[in-house]
Formats: sequence, structure tokens, C-alpha cells
Amino acid sequence: MLAATAVAQSATDPLAGLVLGDVPKPETRPGWSLVRVVASSLNMHDLWTLRGVGHPPERLPVILGCDAAGYDQDGNPVLVHPVIADADAGLGDETLDPGRALLSEQHNGSFAEYLAVPTRNLIPKPDWLTFDEAACLPVAWGTAYRMLFTQAAIRAGDRVLVQGAGGGVASAAIRLAAAAGAVVYATSRSEDKRSQALGWGARAVVANGERLPERVDVVIETVGEATWSHSMKALRPGGTIVIAGATSGTNPPADLGRVFYLQQRILGSTGCTRGELVGLLRLMDATGVRPVIDRVLPLEEIHQGFQLMIDGRITGKLVLHPPHQRLEGEPS
Repeated sequence: MLAATAVAQSATDPLAGLVLGDVPKPETRPGWSLVRVVASSLNMHDLWTLRGVGHPPERLPVILGCDAAGYDQDGNPVLVHPVIADADAGLGDETLDPGRALLSEQHNGSFAEYLAVPTRNLIPKPDWLTFDEAACLPVAWGTAYRMLFTQAAIRAGDRVLVQGAGGGVASAAIRLAAAAGAVVYATSRSEDKRSQALGWGARAVVANGERLPERVDVVIETVGEATWSHSMKALRPGGTIVIAGATSGTNPPADLGRVFYLQQRILGSTGCTRGELVGLLRLMDATGVRPVIDRVLPLEEIHQGFQLMIDGRITGKLVLHPPHQRLEGEPS
């Protein structure tokens, strides 16, 4: 089968270690299922793997890709929950299992024609959701859902700031928070992305670091060093910052005096549980909100897709289509 495999890592030339070619079709084991991938999508996690961040080199080669939607071996349309873990080891939350792994970390990922995952990780794809839309959800939209509704526990009327409006998690957070009745503010360096964020439901969008019309109850933070000071200053006393990434750096000044004096809360968040992904689908069904898709490319053009991500020219999600081969029993 055709697959995109990370064979080497480089901080300065990450795409040099990405190889597109034929690899053996995955074999299943008891409790696992084979999925024929119809669509997958790029995430920053894939780029970090190629750069050698958070992924030890001894785990190479590995097929990249964390998101997938397709058909299971019985011909049922499914999307894949990408966290492979034991919920019991996480006291009921598989994201807290110390041994958890995202697809492409300890198991081959979804940038391929076929994918093997635990059967528990398969979720029926609703008819109202396209395969391309479904492939955008597990990592970016699942992460945003957990940040907003589990960690920050937002309510209708809350004021929410989303930093870095163009990213996959950020664009999802804007749409989901607005759909839930929050007043959403956002930031972006790009005038074009600021304009798009208004169309997604943000009340106001400003350039990075600019003053907001009011202080906010919650900040959704995935940028890190470049926006951290602004996030702290934009937050009301007793407010909450939820952080699920740090694309611009992981060590900004902590400003602990502000944290304790204003009783601010800073919460980490990683991925989502299977139950939260199901909850996301229910919210989307109720509100009609759908993912922001920048473009769709064939798997054969994955290097171009990564370059667009590196250059910051993606707004929302970039979807990949592997070559089409039907599994036995799959509808034509």
C-alpha cells in the first residue's frame, strides 16, 4: 500500500525525512480492526515528529498521520479516535493513561491506504458528516472540544479569547465556542485570517498583542511564547487559560505574581477521550457547525501540504486522500 513514512528527523529540513512509497499492508490482532482510509488530515504533531520534537528517533521509521475516516473491515463508515490507551489506567480518562499514545507515536498512523487500530477506537460516522469533515475532527476539533467544555467548562455568555486564529485547533475553538453561545474574540498576525475568523463567529479579531474590548473569562492558548503575555493580561481575575500547544515556544515568562494575585487558573489539555469525541459529534449535529477545510490534496502531494503548513499558508485543516481501494463488503 502507499504510505507517507518518517524515516529521519531534522529541525531545519523536516521534509527531507518524509518518504512516500509502498509499505506492507497492516495486519490486525485480536481486538483490532482494519480501516480503509478515505481521508486523513495534517496536524502540527506530524511536523513535530519530522523535526524530532517529542518523538525519539528509535521509533523511526513510522507512518505519520493522527486523523482518519474511512470504512472498517465490515464496510461501515467510521472515524478513528486517535488516542490508543487504557481508560482504566487513567482513572476513567484515557488521555491520563501514562502509557497513552497518539497514532503515529507508537503505532503506524493514517497517511496510508490502510490503518490498523483497536476496535474500541472506531466511532460510526454520521450520515450528515462527509469523510473529509470527519477526518478533520479527532485531533484538532477533539482537542478544542476538551479545552472548551471539559477543562474550561464554558457556558453561554462567557467571554473567550482564541489565540492564533488560523490554526486547526484555534479555528475549531472559535466555531465551537460561538456555537455554544460564547462571545468569542480572536487574534492573528494575518489580516486575511482575521477576516475569516469573523465569518466563523468571532465578535472581534485583533492583531497579536492588541487590546481587546473587554477582559475574558477563558483563553484558548496553542501558540505559546509569542502570545503568552497577551493571554495573561487579557484574562479577568479568576479566569482560566487552557493550553494545548506552544508552536512558538514553550518557556515564556511565567508572571507568577499575576497568577496568584489575580487568582488565575492555568490548565493543560491534551487530545480528547472517545466520549468527548462522541460529544463533539452530538454538538455538531445540534448546531450545524462544521470544520474549516483549507484544501484537499491527494496523498501523493503530501510534501506540498507540509510545505504549506510550514509556510503558514493553511487556514483550518488540510485534508489528504489516499488512492482508492475498496475493502471486501464495502459499498461502492
